[in-house]
Amino acid sequence: MKWYQSLGMGLAAAVVSGLSGCAPLSMGIFTPIPVPPWVTERMEDKYSFKNDSRTPVMPPVRDGFPLPTCDDPPDDAQVIRALPRVARGVPFFYEEFRDDMTVVVEKMIDKIDPPRFFPLIGPAQLHHCHFKCTVYYKETIESGYPFPVKVTRPRVDVVYIDKDHLHLYVGSDPELQKSVTKDLVNY
Repeated sequence: MKWYQSLGMGLAAAVVSGLSGCAPLSMGIFTPIPVPPWVTERMEDKYSFKNDSRTPVMPPVRDGFPLPTCDDPPDDAQVIRALPRVARGVPFFYEEFRDDMTVVVEKMIDKIDPPRFFPLIGPAQLHHCHFKCTVYYKETIESGYPFPVKVTRPRVDVVYIDKDHLHLYVGSDPELQKSVTKDLVNY
């Protein structure tokens, strides 16, 4: 009997402390958990920019028409995402910033390989589009402890980005090329 009384008193104390706000998990599953700000940035990088690493499939290269060229260079946001990450510092102890960014994009390679078989695609031609992206920026390193320090220096980083894509290969029949292009482009 004494065991039941002590168990009942313990449960009553737990309920009273839970209602009074003394328990750290008093809100149950709704208890807020602090999350560092870099977690959302990593999740955004993981889920928002899926197409950065995917290879698109384009209509076939048609006979009698000019060869397609690489007219879609990488934009500044894609180049900046490809740069090495800034060191995640501790506020007021060590912080690193990149300011005044300028991106220069140069096309290096623009060629089309002969047709071959690609799994899940079929016969296709690989169109190589390689770009050299040079990023000029000012790197700033700040520290506020034990004494304030701010170092700014110009930096240059080079990133190589491949925007390869596939062109379906349907043979040399112009009517078949035209129909496949119409099916893929919807006009």
